[in-house]
Amino acid sequence: MARFFLLAALLAPISSVYAQCGAGTPNAKVTGSGNSFTASRGSTNLYTGSDYRLAIQTAIDAITSGQRVSVIASGSIGASTLTIQSGKTFEACGTINVALKAGRGAIEVTNASGVKIPYLTMTGNPYFGLRFFGTKDLELGDITFDLSGGMGIRFDRDQAANTNVKMGTINCKRTGSHCVETWNINQLQIGSVIAKNVGECGLLLQKVTNAKVGLVDGDNVAKGNGYATLRFANQAGKLNGGYNTNIFIDRVKSRGGGRGIFCVSESGAAEIGTIDLANNGNNAILLENCYNVNIKGGTVNGGGQVRLAARSEFANSKDIAITLKVDGTDVVESPCTANKTKWKLTGTGKKTICT
Repeated sequence: MARFFLLAALLAPISSVYAQCGAGTPNAKVTGSGNSFTASRGSTNLYTGSDYRLAIQTAIDAITSGQRVSVIASGSIGASTLTIQSGKTFEACGTINVALKAGRGAIEVTNASGVKIPYLTMTGNPYFGLRFFGTKDLELGDITFDLSGGMGIRFDRDQAANTNVKMGTINCKRTGSHCVETWNINQLQIGSVIAKNVGECGLLLQKVTNAKVGLVDGDNVAKGNGYATLRFANQAGKLNGGYNTNIFIDRVKSRGGGRGIFCVSESGAAEIGTIDLANNGNNAILLENCYNVNIKGGTVNGGGQVRLAARSEFANSKDIAITLKVDGTDVVESPCTANKTKWKLTGTGKKTICT
């Protein structure tokens, strides 16, 4: 319990260290409404016109590292991309509406360091809401996606890796794909990922090491497919060739949708403090070819099986420890894991496990 409170303190929302959105004297700001927007820096007018995207990008480009731009106005940038450079703080106090630009983010930070986005509310249907790669010391605060499709946050698979990424509260509704998809991050901290009516994963960790996450909360996430409220994949947790514990998740809650927790493709090195899963439409939990996963407590009520499995193309699952109360569904281990799973099970769920 002491570790939980320490981790919760460490993962307090990033935005809590900032003033209220737009407070004080931003170095640049965007104001206006309808078809008239103004970008200004102090008393200098940088742009006035009907192009909301151009007003924002002009304001971003007008500040330097260590400075802040506040977008007070709401509007639509359409199928286009805003780019934020190193050291700049970008806060959206209004609502930014976006449209799909294939393969691109509505807002991008690439090969940059020290960027901060303490506040953002986005609507519309982006390809990616936020897209990142090659970042260092990136900070995201209170980020809200209320979308009609697309993906919330994407760290690219085939681009430069990222170091020291911090997120506060990421809140997603109605993304067609994932709420948060991560690739290639060393040192990741997330306060909360809250996903509702999301098409694929709430939080997807891939090739991520040294991660601390407070809460992953999914409501009707990944319905009808193989994704999950929380998914580890593609060697998440593999560090220096091994799987010593380096990913810590305080709490996972999942209701309905598809899977609750899914670990696959040589991932692991994960400790989950407590879980609360109910009525998941696919496996409540599926650990498949995963190594050193410890679920320390919690409940599974109804829904699909709690299942340990393995595919032939990877080494068998090993070093698994699960402490759970399971009711209204089965617990199945097939094949038996290596190094004998440490089961501590209570509840009425039928057990077909290796002893």
